[in-house]
Amino acid sequence: MTTRTPWQRFIKLVTAVAVGGSAFQISGCDPAVRDTVLAGLEATTSTLTQTLISAFFISLDDDSAGQGLTTT
Repeated sequence: MTTRTPWQRFIKLVTAVAVGGSAFQISGCDPAVRDTVLAGLEATTSTLTQTLISAFFISLDDDSAGQGLTTT
C-alpha cells in the first residue's frame, strides 16, 4: 500500500468539500434554478458518456488503410 503525499490528500479533501458543499448549496436554491442545473448536469453527463463510448468503439475499428489511432 502506498502512502499519499500531502498534496494528494489536500486535493482529495478539496474535492470532497466541493462536492459536498455543492449538494448543500443546490438544495437551498429556487426550485426552478435547481431543476435547470440538474437537467444540465444530466445532459452533460449523458453526452460525455456517449462520446467516450463512441470513441472507444471507433478506436477498436480495424482500419485497413493504416490511418487509425496510433501511439508512439
